[in-house]
Amino acid sequence: MPTEVILPKVDMDMATGQISRWFYREGDAIKKGEPLFEIETDKAAMEVDAPASGTLRNVTGAEGVDIAVGAPVAWIYAEGEAFDAATAGAGAPVVVGPDPDVETDSKLPSGDSVPARASVDAADSAETGSERRGVRATPLARRIARERGIDLATIAGSGPLGRIGRDDVEKAATARATPVPLTPPPLPAAREPEARPAPRAPAERADVATPLAVVRLREGEGVPVVLIHGFGSESASWRPLLAEMVEGGPVLGLDLAGHGASLDRVADGFDALVSGVEETLIALGLATCHLVGHSLGGAVATAVASGTASDVRSLLLISPAGFGPDIDTGFTEGFARATEEAPIRTWLCHLVVDPAVLTDSFVRAAARARADGRHSQAQTRLGAALFSNGTQHVSVRDLVSGLSMPVKIVAGADDRVVPARHFTGLPGRIALHVFPRTGHMPQIEQKGDVARLLRELTR
Repeated sequence: MPTEVILPKVDMDMATGQISRWFYREGDAIKKGEPLFEIETDKAAMEVDAPASGTLRNVTGAEGVDIAVGAPVAWIYAEGEAFDAATAGAGAPVVVGPDPDVETDSKLPSGDSVPARASVDAADSAETGSERRGVRATPLARRIARERGIDLATIAGSGPLGRIGRDDVEKAATARATPVPLTPPPLPAAREPEARPAPRAPAERADVATPLAVVRLREGEGVPVVLIHGFGSESASWRPLLAEMVEGGPVLGLDLAGHGASLDRVADGFDALVSGVEETLIALGLATCHLVGHSLGGAVATAVASGTASDVRSLLLISPAGFGPDIDTGFTEGFARATEEAPIRTWLCHLVVDPAVLTDSFVRAAARARADGRHSQAQTRLGAALFSNGTQHVSVRDLVSGLSMPVKIVAGADDRVVPARHFTGLPGRIALHVFPRTGHMPQIEQKGDVARLLRELTR
């Protein structure tokens, strides 16, 4: 019997989904576990692996239309198994839409037209109409478009694979508000479309302006590792771990909005932090990367990995926020206010079990960065939006459960900021490493082992 390929449920509230692209065509040979197609929801775009090896047949799931969860979208025939084209289409997917009289022009990767039908109701919102046509956009871009009544299908995205970002929507909104002259200018002479240049390697893009500050911690070849620090920190805090990363490709450190050299980038909440990282990856031309995030940066990295700004190959989360309800807001509020070396040292010692792991140079560097009070002002405002009264206002627990890339979580058994119990009950395919006599800074307290875990992921 051939193996049926169905549209999976990748979101708890998902009833329908869209296939944004197929990686294989009708008649292609495929191996079990290889990416077969990409499914896109409001929250994420993720790859679905082939459930069996064989030949892909009867690809009935059209791209860019709503399909009911659990509906068959293709079949995989084992080697030597007979394919009956006359009966293979009996289980065509259920395409959702109350108006059966409007056809779409969606096509299969093989080029054969499929009579897929979808509803196009003039009363629908701009976002709903765009989603039914398979538009790729960041969650922030979708929200802005919905608020301004802009149809995303009318916008050309500048991101990877044509994904629409915040800047694309804002440009479209500005263009729509500009009066159109009564006499249009003459059309330019027709010319052949220019080929879109391929993204350059990170080492070649040092001159590119990015929304967030980027520090090249190590050059190299291959897929880069991108490090995202925690609340109140900056990219320089990764240097103790970097000393243990003796092999591998390029390593980049990003300063989150309101932190480090990105101090002037204003962030009013979690979504703005995520958008800043997404836009920076796009500006750098990083079509693929490995992500590492600590504390608040772990929650941000999880949200970025669930989107499509970059093809995230692996995810290492170190004491990440966003997995439980509580957090030590005594630390987040106290450290945010600190500008002098003595209180800064006290709060940093609160993060570790053995204060001896914090060198004097590490503490002095943190104090110098905060001495003028500007970081304190920015992070006090941001902290109030993210945490208050011992609780977190950020949750990414549902997002991590739907990720398809390898994920490791590293936690300290004696963490006083984010308790290790937050990470129980996650799917078994997510690796959890809890280190004894370790606090909130495993990347410093257990830097050798954390570097080893990262090498396992990046290999």
